Amino acid sequence: MSDPKALAHRAIKAIDERRDALFALSRAIHAKPELAYEEREAALRITEFLEGAGFAVERGYKNIETSYRGNAKGRSPGPTVAILQEYDALAEIGHACGHNLIAMIGVAASVGVRAVMEQLPGKLAAIGTPAEEGGGGKVALIRAGGFDDVDAAMMIHPTSGRSLAGRHSLASNRVMVEFRGKSAHAASQPDLGINALDGVLQLFNNVNAMRQQLRPDARVHGIITNGGSAANVIPEYAAARFSIRALDRRYQQEVLRRFIACAEGASKATGTKLTVTVNENAGYENMVFSTPLADRWSHHMRSLGVQVFEARDDERVGSTDMGNVMQVLPAIHPYIAISQEPIPGHSTAFREAVVQQEAHENALLAAKALALTAIDVLADPDVLRKARAEFEERRARGIVKGRS
Repeated sequence: MSDPKALAHRAIKAIDERRDALFALSRAIHAKPELAYEEREAALRITEFLEGAGFAVERGYKNIETSYRGNAKGRSPGPTVAILQEYDALAEIGHACGHNLIAMIGVAASVGVRAVMEQLPGKLAAIGTPAEEGGGGKVALIRAGGFDDVDAAMMIHPTSGRSLAGRHSLASNRVMVEFRGKSAHAASQPDLGINALDGVLQLFNNVNAMRQQLRPDARVHGIITNGGSAANVIPEYAAARFSIRALDRRYQQEVLRRFIACAEGASKATGTKLTVTVNENAGYENMVFSTPLADRWSHHMRSLGVQVFEARDDERVGSTDMGNVMQVLPAIHPYIAISQEPIPGHSTAFREAVVQQEAHENALLAAKALALTAIDVLADPDVLRKARAEFEERRARGIVKGRS
């Protein structure tokens, strides 16, 4: 077996040699935010970078236009490790979730591992996963078989305050609710109309009443996307978009059923016709990270001088389609602090923070640790054996689903 220290040195050196280019890649993605499944320029920039580093790149991976897969083969057969990248932005506020850094970290780690693949068994896959912000790119890839040959997957997300080896996330669904009524003049003929907006408003009232009886980890939140066009016309159509979340999928599905009942009640109360559409691609599972893999990343982070914390039970969390990946194979999703000061995610302040020099320096350290973790999985069969054993034990307990 190759000297682990020599492998680590070469991997880190390969990342450091591309430091300026990696920072430029992140800032270019940040400067042109692209929404779910529209990340054409970001995907092009990343794939060109990967090709320049020696990857064989497949664009439009699994017939998803803005997905890709960069492949690198080792010296002999072995496991396949996937390092994932995200690069979509949020509507109106751009890269306020820091996906420009996620892309850079994934590319940097992939480049580091690629530099030593000729001394390792197995394969490395740099997989581009579009549309994390509600479009479910990883869900679509899983359904299309994009992870069928992958033994372990990993990526890193930016945060603030404390770096974390992993944490939980909320299972979620995106739901569109539409009410249809009958238009009429609101002043002279109100009795002839059926107000679709009343259906939406009653739904919000029903949800507010339901919240008192939900577990503290449940979240039901929404916006009105269409409420009519004129104040003197009774709206014949109104719509709202909601997210339904909870810490585990089983309870989340119960909350979803109760939410739909709230919508049906609103429809009956207002005489409107109801359509509820649950976005299955945006059905995100809760994360269950691989402890053996997370421990390796934490070890490497500490060796690089970065303190890593364990997640608390009261940690504030959102939802991600990385949870779906964790339900079918061992995977990790650590968090790197881009600043010591707490900054709310999905905010303009976070958007500005993820383009700063401190954020890039911290992210590059996390990428180096991720590269070393991937090398561990490829070089040391015991690491993957422990990860698989834990995953199968969780599967037996019903905590994860496993492959279908």
